[in-house]
Amino acid sequence: MLPKKIVFFFDVDNTLLDNDRIVADLMYYLERVIGHERQQRYWMYFEQLRSELGYADYLGALQRYRLEDPRDSHILAVSHHLIDYPFANRLFPNSLDVVEHARRLGEPVIVSDGDVVFQPLKIRRSGLMHAFEGRVQIYVHKEHELDDVAARYPADHYVFIDDKVRILARVKDAWNSRVTTVFPRQGHYAIDEKEFFKYRPPDLTIERIAALLDYDLSTLISAASPSSTD
Repeated sequence: MLPKKIVFFFDVDNTLLDNDRIVADLMYYLERVIGHERQQRYWMYFEQLRSELGYADYLGALQRYRLEDPRDSHILAVSHHLIDYPFANRLFPNSLDVVEHARRLGEPVIVSDGDVVFQPLKIRRSGLMHAFEGRVQIYVHKEHELDDVAARYPADHYVFIDDKVRILARVKDAWNSRVTTVFPRQGHYAIDEKEFFKYRPPDLTIERIAALLDYDLSTLISAASPSSTD
């Protein structure tokens, strides 16, 4: 017998949205508009913040750059690029079809990491906020907030889709056979072989998010393996 209530949790960056392409476009823009030296300084601040915070903070890196050099107005042009960027053009093929497919099988929800300004903007401007009917949770480190996630969206079974095997392993440890972990091999994290073999394998590995359209509910649920602590 299939579980009655199913919730699908989707990551955003490099799961539904081609964030690597967004970063590549930003790097090209920085090189063209503010020059190589300023671009290098921006990414230095970006990496400093990511190390401190544990997530990407593009606008925060701009602010840090400005604090270090308040008279350099060139970097302010980057804020316009980020805010006006056509995020909807960077959705992976059939991403919205996958969300609709999940809706026919259960309840789709976004669970993402990120800052409190740019990440919601990206989700809204890409059309994902509308596609998920506002069911969006953004945490600093979502793998540490799984109790809150489960409390907000109780279900008999979960399907968790993410491009980071580290996070999928944490989810499996927390929810055991109640969750099917799905790993779309998209983006730079997903193709890092060393990172992949550091953690237990996901229940399902797919080459692209669109492949999820080929899975029915019984196949997804039966793929859920127990964790070592189950």
